[in-house]
Amino acid sequence: IQGARQTSRIARRLGDSHSATKKRAYYFHVPTQKSQWEPPALNSNAEDESESNDASNSSTMSQVRASHILAKHKDSRRPSSWKTQNITRTRDEALAMIQQWRAQIVNKEKTFADIAKVESDCSSAKSGGDLGFFGPGQMQAPFEHATFALQVGELSEPVFTDSGVHIILRTA
Repeated sequence: IQGARQTSRIARRLGDSHSATKKRAYYFHVPTQKSQWEPPALNSNAEDESESNDASNSSTMSQVRASHILAKHKDSRRPSSWKTQNITRTRDEALAMIQQWRAQIVNKEKTFADIAKVESDCSSAKSGGDLGFFGPGQMQAPFEHATFALQVGELSEPVFTDSGVHIILRTA
């Protein structure tokens, strides 16, 4: 697991980014700023380690990885999801749902991924809410700001966007 964590700090898989010609995911090697097919080998080089440690600071990081759970409501920009064709709940009801799920996660009653897979209105539910890596300007501003403000492993308070109400778990 430690090796996987180190690899994730050194190599960032670009979420669902795929090569248009190869139709495969690729990796971005932070120290060299180059894309590649395979994750880079772990290197004990102090320079690589210091760069990867600097990258974990959200103020210098160009990309983050996060998972989220989304509760849409009737005023969401698209009030339908993979599990409900016509969402009729109110914004307050969506918030109450998010608060309940957050409490279950914090109290260790359920895992983030388990709740996301069953409850999230986002298609990322099938991957436990994982959105992959993203950088500035790729998400709605409130979601982006909340994610970049989190530390790795930290769970957000409810976040409101045009899509609905979210809780976000920063994973890298």
